[in-house]
Amino acid sequence: MLSDKEIKKQLKIEAMKNPDKYYAVKVLKNKGFIRKQCKCGIYFWTVNQDQDHCGDSVCSGGFRFFKDNPAKKKLGYIQVWQEFSKMFKSFGYTPINRYPVVARWNETTDFTMASIAGFQPYVVSGEVEPPAEKLVIPQFCLRFPDIDNVGITGSHMTGFVMIGQHMFVPEDKWDQDKVFSDILQWLTDGLGLPLSEITFHEDAWAGGGNSGPCMEFFSRGVEIGNQVYMLYEGSGEERKELKLKILDMGMGQERCAWFTQATNTIYEAVFPTVIEKLLSRTGAVYDDKFMKKYAIYAGMLNLDEVEDIDKAWKYVADKVGMGVDELKQKIGPMTGIFSIAEHTRSLLFALSDGALPSNVGGGYNLRVLIRRALSFIDRFGWDIRLAEVCRWHAEYLKQLFPELIENLDQIDKILEVERSKYEATKQKTESIVSRIIEKNEKIDEEKLIELYDSEGINPQLIAEEAKKSGREIEIPEDFFAKVAEKHERKEKELIAEKKEKLDIDMIPGTELLYYKGDELTEFTAKALKIIGKNVVLDKTLFYPTGGGQVYDKGTINSQEVVEVFKQGAVIVHLLKDKPLFSEGEEVEGILDSERRKQLSQHHSATHIVNAAAKRVLGSHINQAGAKKTEEKAHLDITHYQSITPEEQQAIEEEANRIVEEKIPIYKTIMPRREAERKYGMRIYQGGAVPGKEIRIVEIPEVDVEACGGTHLNNTSDIGRVRIIKTTKIQDGIVRIIFTAGKASEKLSAYEENILGEAAKLLKCDCNQVPARVEELFSLWKKIVKKKKDIEFRLVSEERFEGDALAKACEMLRTQSEHFVKTIRRFLAQIDEKKAGK
Repeated sequence: MLSDKEIKKQLKIEAMKNPDKYYAVKVLKNKGFIRKQCKCGIYFWTVNQDQDHCGDSVCSGGFRFFKDNPAKKKLGYIQVWQEFSKMFKSFGYTPINRYPVVARWNETTDFTMASIAGFQPYVVSGEVEPPAEKLVIPQFCLRFPDIDNVGITGSHMTGFVMIGQHMFVPEDKWDQDKVFSDILQWLTDGLGLPLSEITFHEDAWAGGGNSGPCMEFFSRGVEIGNQVYMLYEGSGEERKELKLKILDMGMGQERCAWFTQATNTIYEAVFPTVIEKLLSRTGAVYDDKFMKKYAIYAGMLNLDEVEDIDKAWKYVADKVGMGVDELKQKIGPMTGIFSIAEHTRSLLFALSDGALPSNVGGGYNLRVLIRRALSFIDRFGWDIRLAEVCRWHAEYLKQLFPELIENLDQIDKILEVERSKYEATKQKTESIVSRIIEKNEKIDEEKLIELYDSEGINPQLIAEEAKKSGREIEIPEDFFAKVAEKHERKEKELIAEKKEKLDIDMIPGTELLYYKGDELTEFTAKALKIIGKNVVLDKTLFYPTGGGQVYDKGTINSQEVVEVFKQGAVIVHLLKDKPLFSEGEEVEGILDSERRKQLSQHHSATHIVNAAAKRVLGSHINQAGAKKTEEKAHLDITHYQSITPEEQQAIEEEANRIVEEKIPIYKTIMPRREAERKYGMRIYQGGAVPGKEIRIVEIPEVDVEACGGTHLNNTSDIGRVRIIKTTKIQDGIVRIIFTAGKASEKLSAYEENILGEAAKLLKCDCNQVPARVEELFSLWKKIVKKKKDIEFRLVSEERFEGDALAKACEMLRTQSEHFVKTIRRFLAQIDEKKAGK
């Protein structure tokens, strides 16, 4: 099986030999373009007879648009999308809003990385209809490999808007010449480029089993965008044409603004007001004369493309007329300004869309951005709050992305927590580095990454501490990219699968009766397959383990069902004993309705607790996992710190308020496209949901999710919700353990029994037990810790007088050991019961 790289190479060679078949050659020739080959091997199209290079910055001598800019239109950043969408709307395309940058609908990635990502995998596969056959979108994207280039090269960003021109049509509607003509008209009329300033590259693309030819467009060394024509699936002799032809044009909105304005760096064109405010706040000096010289060669410091970065710095330094150290010192403050501006914009989108910084998955890269920005603030001693810079961005982008204003207060809290963690890390850096130096340990690249990974220590801090001891530490230029690469794979909680795969591939999918009506408890069905104790029916009322909810129990022909699981579209029932019936026989199934009701109470309560947590803690709350059993349930939510007792109480009260409102719970199966259009991408709380049609569970004005679990018909059926405890299970994830309905009643009865026993021991009323235990524990702790100090405090507080203190102390000395052990045992029993241990 060929890799994507090999498929691309294969297709590119084929297209190179037959360009008329794969590219819009007719349009190019009609416009006067001629085909040439560059010394780098690329075939390109130009109207210039004497042009001998492909127009890429490497082959043409860097970015060459700063002087005598060829664009006749000078477009502001927001204006780029306004003009583009207006033009393409006139071409018959439908402008749509961006998708969230947090890609909850796609289990293969944490973040949206391209404009086509909003339509993967279901639209691209043809399983789901697109929002429109021809559409354009301003999609904000996140990519982290270029972190170390940000602020240095003048052109790299971690977050950017990819303007997408997309088409999803059958073969009879596919018109490659037309879609190419549309983008060519944007270049000439939208950007105001003469044909002599445009160069097209022939290329190919492959990914996810699909492939197609690709046409890139350049001007003055800048790649403005590219069109991918996704036409095939498979490779080699097995390659065949896709039934659905897909256009995937991606163009950087930032590139267009920068190119037409010809500012020294992309940052000044993309967020000019933010740069101005940062310069004013920091007092950093912007040397325009120097920046004009530096900008021409800055792209040559791209760590991804340079083999010898030291040599590259020397070359650039020579070109601007200064030494390498002097150049780095000169560009340092502006690198900091540009990086802070760029990183905070990426953070604004990510945090606003529900992502959180953490030590795992994609959240790790967000923390890298935060700490890199904070390290610049520390290095130059600037008085800057990242949350304030986020607010500046939101104000500037309000016309294009008004939703960014909505969550600024929550973003402020998140970034403040991150700043506190960063400060705590700085404080422990000195002692950690001192120990390393004392042991004369080697501090190389691997050690620096290890310290950042395990302790969160910025390499710059390590270098500064080491320097105090006379040791020079070399920090890799691409340090943060290496760290990000290490954490690129999303860490997922693995759901245990059945190790045994039954031979049931030829069995048709099971009809799901549990969606037919909640009142059903009995059914008849036909036994299609029996393998040992495993039984497959043509239809079933038994819910299999899935979506965090455990399986139903009951009987089939009076034989106990002990487990239910799903294999593909088939539901398998595991009986306690070998079935007494045969394949082909009609059987009777009876559901354990009490168990089903409890599981449904816990599942519906999960949606309500999630909504209550969002109301109490903030809109950043999203479900990160859940489990519903008969005894209890837990919900894992994204949150940047532990939940306080007051917040836990508030969530419980809000959840019960929703229950008491007697709100109907609607369960509807609808086309995915319709569900997304009506409710947005927030329906994917539990992650990716496959299928052309999805089941929507809606509690009006409270919660709406794509969910396949069993639910009640009204919130009042849930019964009392009791939050047993909350605990931080990993960085950025908090678990809420709770009960609902009869499970809550059982818990209350158990606790009353425990309290009764404790009250007898303490010789007090049940309602006095907590206060009595707390008082005695507190007193004993104080006495054993520091008797004299406590004697003074107790007397001064007039809690005891005269001999009473001595008598109290003597009593506690003689009885405390047994007393403390007994009370702790009772409290431990309560905690263990609550935690389900």
